[in-house]
Amino acid sequence: MTIPPLDDAVAAAAFRRLIGHLQLRGDAQNVDLMGLAGFCRNCLADWVSEASAAAPGRTLDRGEARHIVYGMPYAEWKALHQREATPAQLARMAESVAKNNEQAALDEALEESFPASDPPSQTAPHP
Repeated sequence: MTIPPLDDAVAAAAFRRLIGHLQLRGDAQNVDLMGLAGFCRNCLADWVSEASAAAPGRTLDRGEARHIVYGMPYAEWKALHQREATPAQLARMAESVAKNNEQAALDEALEESFPASDPPSQTAPHP
C-alpha cells in the first residue's frame, strides 16, 4: 500500500481528531469497528505503541498507548462502555479480520516476489 505524501503536522492533527472522535463515540463498540473496518481502538493503540518504539524518545507500552487512545485507563473505558458482543458481531469481526490476513499475505507474497532492492522492470525487455 502506498500512501501519498502527507505533511506530518497535518497527519498528527487528523490523528488527534480521530482519537477525539473515538473518545466521544463510546457507543461505537470495538467489535463493530473490527467488523466493519478491520481495526479498533486497541489496534490503534498497538500502532501508537509500535510507532513510539521506532521514534526517538520514550517508547509507550500497550497500556500507555491505550490510555492515550481511550482518554482513560482501558479497564475504566470497558466498565463504562463495553457491552457483551453478540454472535453476529463476532462472526462479522472474524470475517473482517480474515480479509486483513488475506491482504497481509498478498502484500508479503508480492514483497517476496519483487523485493525493494530488485524492482520489476518498468520497460519492455530488449530483443
